[in-house]
Amino acid sequence: MANAWKRENNKQPKLLSPILLILSLSLLLLLFLFFFSARSPSNPPNSTLFVTRFYPIPSFNCLESPQAHPVIANIVENLKYPFLYSLSDFGSLPDKPHKNIVRLLKGKPFRKPDISATIQQLLEEMKGRDGLVLDVGANVGMASFAAAVMGFKVLAFEPVIDNLKRICDGIWFNRVADLVTVFEAAVSDRIGNITFYKLVGRLDNSAVSANGAKLAFKSNEEIAFQVRTIPLDELIPNSEPVLLLKIDVQGWEYHVLKGAVKLLSRKKDAAPYLIYEEDERLLQASNSSAKEIRDFLHGVGYSHCVQHGTDAHCTKG
Repeated sequence: MANAWKRENNKQPKLLSPILLILSLSLLLLLFLFFFSARSPSNPPNSTLFVTRFYPIPSFNCLESPQAHPVIANIVENLKYPFLYSLSDFGSLPDKPHKNIVRLLKGKPFRKPDISATIQQLLEEMKGRDGLVLDVGANVGMASFAAAVMGFKVLAFEPVIDNLKRICDGIWFNRVADLVTVFEAAVSDRIGNITFYKLVGRLDNSAVSANGAKLAFKSNEEIAFQVRTIPLDELIPNSEPVLLLKIDVQGWEYHVLKGAVKLLSRKKDAAPYLIYEEDERLLQASNSSAKEIRDFLHGVGYSHCVQHGTDAHCTKG
């Protein structure tokens, strides 16, 4: 038995054939690359917060924005295309918590705003078409996210930094960084700067007019600050299709529309569906009127307008 053991040990080990050796090394290399690519993604989550594109003014940089806090988010109720909403107004806790805080504590979704449902109903009929959705006066993004989660590209315009923080929250929550581009600007009829007013403790009533900002909450103190202004015609080239233009700017609607005359003068099939707030009190606070807006729209071909509450929906024919 000892000699047998020696004979077995003296046998030379068989070497792998060159082909098998190459295949084995290749397999090990693939496994190595897969393992490290899975552990170290080349595009970390926060690196996709921007759409690379050139505009006359820079888009708002969410990565460099101060973080909104506290962050409370929940799903918005009863939408065909649901999205998450970063709550911006907590009310006076604990005596009078915001209605959505009460719903959150009860395990219910946030109550959907009319604009979110309206946007999705309109865009449902436009699915498959290429074009932008313009959200002028985006506030915290309820119209922007309603469109983005359906796959539409959105340009959102908002001058108030507290609202911009919430929009950045929503971009991350809803994973729509490749669809939503945000501008820290007020849309108007000229390039420059303008004094803006916001109310202490409110995020939903900032306005170009101090009187307009205080119409709904007269007891709140207003703060004046300077914001950049940009006309839509300076930002949107004639070659860029636009499906829908939503404007809610607390009485500054006429100036927004005047700065978009080229866009609104497009032929019927290329002109955007228009939604704008038509509140006579707010318009008068900014020295304009509903009649002035309607006359202007009629001049660029928007001959059919229907009122939905304080919003007007206008199309060409």
